Amino acid sequence: MSELHRLGNPRIIAIANQKGGVGKTTTTINLGAALVEAEQRVLIVDLDPQGNASTGLGIEVEDRIFTTYDLLLEDIDLGQVIHPTRAENLMIIPATVDLSSADIELISNEKRSFLLHDALRQTAMEHFELDYILIDCPPSLNLLTVNAMVAAHSVLVPLQSEFFALEGLSQLMLTIREVRQSANPSLGIEGVVLTMFDGRNNLSAQVEKDARDNLGDLVFKTLIPRNVRLSEAPSYSMSVLDYDPHSRGAEAYRALAREMIINHTPIAA
Repeated sequence: MSELHRLGNPRIIAIANQKGGVGKTTTTINLGAALVEAEQRVLIVDLDPQGNASTGLGIEVEDRIFTTYDLLLEDIDLGQVIHPTRAENLMIIPATVDLSSADIELISNEKRSFLLHDALRQTAMEHFELDYILIDCPPSLNLLTVNAMVAAHSVLVPLQSEFFALEGLSQLMLTIREVRQSANPSLGIEGVVLTMFDGRNNLSAQVEKDARDNLGDLVFKTLIPRNVRLSEAPSYSMSVLDYDPHSRGAEAYRALAREMIINHTPIAA
């Protein structure tokens, strides 16, 4: 399946939610690791100035000489900006706090919404034979997130299983529709994944019911549990699949990867 996919272009997925702390970076890292385990070649693009995906995959700040900032704003060789990680076939373009100024610098660029789109489609990208590109978006609907949506084939939305989880989701969906109307007509919704789910908690069950009642087939069957191992893994610069491959968190991201690979047609926004 992986070789067949490589005959075309990599599938580009923006992982976005303007709320912070909903599990975007955790999902990006661990979904990437799970896809690699399923024999896919994956590139993570860290588009968050906090650089947590970079840290979580062991890229030290002093080693981030070239970053997503350079990818967007400079004519940079991909070989200089794409870093290997300890997991074979999992690569990352890291980020630093420099990216926080990119929004201002992009405003005067007439191609400001298409810079990431063009960077990820340059001919040199074929050398890496990628199956998936996962973009870890910042916790806001700014120009960086718009760049991710213009570049992507679909958007994956992590949704925290807590009170007010659905609040603000309508604004994200509206942004996706606006991008479809203006710059990326084929942009779809990969799905909504419920994170930090606690099956012992009535609130988590109610959030799941509300999400499925309101969003229907957009919601993945897989639930990402609240899991200590998931929280611990980044401090060791590892995905949970490497840190504790038998943990509930690791099994959940494997299930999400399988569900994504099997159901590979994004739903229109």
